Amino acid sequence: MKRQTLDSALTDNDIKKYTRAFWIFLLGGISFFLLFLFSVRLGLFGPLPTFEQLENPKSNLASEILADDLRVLGTYYQHNRSNVKYSELSPYLIQALISTEDRRFYDHSGIDYSRNVTAILYTLVGNKQGGSTITQQLALNLFAERRERNSIKRMMQKVQEWITAVRLERSYTKEEIITMYFNTVDFGYMNTYGIKSAARIFFDTTPDKVTPEQAAMLVGLLKGTYTYSPVKFPERALRRRNQVLINMEKMEFLNADQLEEAKQKPLGLKLRVLSNAYGLAAYFRAELKKLVQKEFARLAIKKPDGSNYDLDRDGLKIYTPINYTLQQYAEEAQKEWMTKLQRDFDRQYKNRDPFRGANARLLKDAMYASEHYEELKAEGLSEGEIEKEFNNKVRMTFFSYNGMVDTVASPMDSIRYYKLFLMNALMSMEPQTGHIKAWVGGVDFEHFKYDHVRAAKRQVGSTAKPFTYAVAIDNGYSPCFLIPNHMQTYGDWTPRGTAQGGDPISLKDALKYSQNFATAYLINEVQATNVVALTKKMGITTDVPAYPSIALGAYEASVFDMVGAYSTFVNHGTWVEPTMILRVEDKNGMPLYEKSPEVVKALNAESSYIMVDMLKGVVDGGTASRLRQAEYGGLTNPIGGKTGTTNDNADAWFIGITPELVTGVWTGAEDRRIRFHSTASGQGASAALPIFGLFMKRIYNDPHLKYTQGDFPLPPGGLTKEIDCTKYEKFNGDSTDILKYNEERLSF
Repeated sequence: MKRQTLDSALTDNDIKKYTRAFWIFLLGGISFFLLFLFSVRLGLFGPLPTFEQLENPKSNLASEILADDLRVLGTYYQHNRSNVKYSELSPYLIQALISTEDRRFYDHSGIDYSRNVTAILYTLVGNKQGGSTITQQLALNLFAERRERNSIKRMMQKVQEWITAVRLERSYTKEEIITMYFNTVDFGYMNTYGIKSAARIFFDTTPDKVTPEQAAMLVGLLKGTYTYSPVKFPERALRRRNQVLINMEKMEFLNADQLEEAKQKPLGLKLRVLSNAYGLAAYFRAELKKLVQKEFARLAIKKPDGSNYDLDRDGLKIYTPINYTLQQYAEEAQKEWMTKLQRDFDRQYKNRDPFRGANARLLKDAMYASEHYEELKAEGLSEGEIEKEFNNKVRMTFFSYNGMVDTVASPMDSIRYYKLFLMNALMSMEPQTGHIKAWVGGVDFEHFKYDHVRAAKRQVGSTAKPFTYAVAIDNGYSPCFLIPNHMQTYGDWTPRGTAQGGDPISLKDALKYSQNFATAYLINEVQATNVVALTKKMGITTDVPAYPSIALGAYEASVFDMVGAYSTFVNHGTWVEPTMILRVEDKNGMPLYEKSPEVVKALNAESSYIMVDMLKGVVDGGTASRLRQAEYGGLTNPIGGKTGTTNDNADAWFIGITPELVTGVWTGAEDRRIRFHSTASGQGASAALPIFGLFMKRIYNDPHLKYTQGDFPLPPGGLTKEIDCTKYEKFNGDSTDILKYNEERLSF
């Protein structure tokens, strides 16, 4: 009996002891948790977002480059992200997200307590589940650098998420939270952030047009952007998509028939890569970025907090005059002709070594200039070891117009291959506005980053001749004025060439047949200093020395400057600065920058029209007459232009003018020591002109483009000079009678 009583007494004491211990543990745990929460709130385990940060959360927004019809040409980004409004979200996206990630989204205030308890219980039995609400995930997306992997740190981060989620719910509506979530979430592939970029990249569509099955795939991808990647693992992605569709049906967003119909559809990817190395106008976009940064620095354009704008993070909208369709046509025309030209160029070196003789050091120079050489040198390798490494064959891929070529080759083989690759550039602009409509800076931006429209300066050859003739015309010379056309020496300069079109020859025919002897004579008459002055007024920014040889193009200029200069002729003598940017706005649509192009009156309007007429003669029977042939475009409308070919066929040019577009084309190897062997293949009429023809043919064949095929308008006030040289009596005398003929027949 005593034993029984003692046992009962002990049991009662134990119960009291354990009960007291339980309450102590419970109250201690609650106190610790509250203290922990308070510490987190104070920021002892890392800062929490301030009220200002909650009201204005920072996210890395891609800046968009927009064409003249507001289509996106490309983006600058660290994270490829563009924002959308709630009204721009397909309801299927919202339904897929809620049914999969947070079914009680509209019932909680940031934390779903019952879901958290359920998630803990499932985790304890080995079936790990997430308990984060959409708002908690948004808090992580907005205010955490990354998801912590360490358990203790992750627990602290989780508490921070809870606190931030509750504060977000107090600051924003449910619709705003959904919108912010879709604008910040990571979709993995190609560094894609936000639903706008994801819809464009995976399905080439916009968020408002997303279908149920597309919405299910995009939301399903969020569980694991690598594991469920539709690009790497399409079968997994399909299963995950169908599970999301089932979730949508369970919440009655879809009925049974809609579910079955959607499940039967394939993934239907329409991948559209938006990297800077791909897509339209890649060279233009790269040069535009430099220009925007330069202009912002020049004008001290800064954010409200005084910091500099970051094009990769601040979501600017950059409006450009580039025409999306013309840009496509320019790139297509380039590829069509350069594919053929490269094949012909390779054929001439089939049985010759271009890296012998004068070019012997070319490969070595390229090796020394390469990044790979610098890397090996930094590793401490000797010159002999570096050279051996450059001759070591490895697997690599080479660019070709027919696609990438997998091969086994050495770095030196790679240098040799790419040194023999022809480069090309094209720029087209409207002469009246200065708006650049197409810009192709090279043949492939991924492999050849250097821009040949504006950055590159190449010898201009005979495309410089019109500047000398323009000085003469603007000083009273008639296009029918006769000048000698034979070899002469001017001081220590004796220009080379061949005579064509007669001797003497009219100014009009001398330009038509691109005559060196006549042009050299003319600059000696009008003076090189006057030609330099006009050349500068027409927008050439490079050094143009006051030597007679500049009449034949003995200086360098960019395609950018040359197109702007020729536009002066078409625009009645007024040079308008070529324009790359129209305006820039911040992410909220507030204007930051607007371009006002510089305008210079360089030539008399009548003189400009006469020059246009003379340039038309170059196409109609002159050095650019093949433009009328079907192979080179078969164009029949009024067009002017000028071919250009430099010494040893290192540079080929053609600049074509129409009433509403002026287009310049240049072709040549990266290194001037690599060139065509024959003028027949390397001249401007063969290596550059055809691209202009193919480009304009596409434009004129497009009924949606409204560029005229009519003639150039007369200058204001009409013409006071006769430009039809057939109305003058044909010259039949010798060279001593030229002056008398000019004085009697022509007023100058």
